[in-house]
Amino acid sequence: MAGKKGNADETLQLLKCIVDAIEEKKGLDVVSIEIGGLQNAVCDYFVICHANSTTQVDAIAGNIEFKTLELQNQRVYRSSGYENAIWIVLDYIDIVVHVFLSEWRNYYKIEELWADGKLCRYSDPDDDFSSMQPATF
Repeated sequence: MAGKKGNADETLQLLKCIVDAIEEKKGLDVVSIEIGGLQNAVCDYFVICHANSTTQVDAIAGNIEFKTLELQNQRVYRSSGYENAIWIVLDYIDIVVHVFLSEWRNYYKIEELWADGKLCRYSDPDDDFSSMQPATF
């Protein structure tokens, strides 16, 4: 099914699958940016995350490809960056995924380039922040 634009429901299902696959491999600071309505947008959504090692960057990207094929029957249309695993890009036509090594994400700041898009931050549902106390100064 790669190379074919999907409907809105299929795109949202694919988005959820991608985010779940990232979180399963402990990707950090997972965000999506809805850019489909913006001028010059290349897709409907960007999904961005990072990891602290090239091994983890590779594992996250590999898990995204595995889960999207297994659960959504979606093959990646194009991918780039596996050679050095500092920035892997996965193109699913409607959704483009960026998996960065931490310092490269900080350098490129894609979220700032697409600041007009609607940003959604995801957090690990297994995190328990109930015991955290507010900071005091």
